[in-house]
Amino acid sequence: MARQQTIGNLGEEKATLFLQEIGYKILERNWRFSKAEIDIIAKDGEVLVFVEVKSKSYTFFGAPEESVSAYKENLIIDAAHQYMIKIGHDWEIRFDIISIVFDKNKDASITHFKDAFFPSL
Repeated sequence: MARQQTIGNLGEEKATLFLQEIGYKILERNWRFSKAEIDIIAKDGEVLVFVEVKSKSYTFFGAPEESVSAYKENLIIDAAHQYMIKIGHDWEIRFDIISIVFDKNKDASITHFKDAFFPSL
C-alpha cells in the first residue's frame, strides 16, 4: 500500500474515533456514488453531516484542508444529494472537513471545520 494511502486510511480511522468521542453517530464510511466518495456520513444530533477527511504527514506544501477543491466539493454535494434521496432525509445537513497532520510518531493533530462549504443555489 502506498504511503499516502496509508496516511489517508489512518486519518479516516482517527477522524471516525474523534467524531464518535464528541457524540456523533457514524452512519457510513467511504460511501460511493458515481465518481464521488464521502469519507464519513454521520449524525450530529438531528443534523446529517457529510465529512471529508484530509490527512498529511507534513504541511510544507499547505494544510490538508487546502486540498479540498471546488471540484471535490461539488462531487461530495452531488453524492450527498443522492444519499439523502436514498434514506429519505429532507432536513438539515452540513458539510465538514476534518484536517489531520501526523507527526513522525504518527501522533495526530486534528482540526474540525464545521460548515466548511455549502451547496450553491
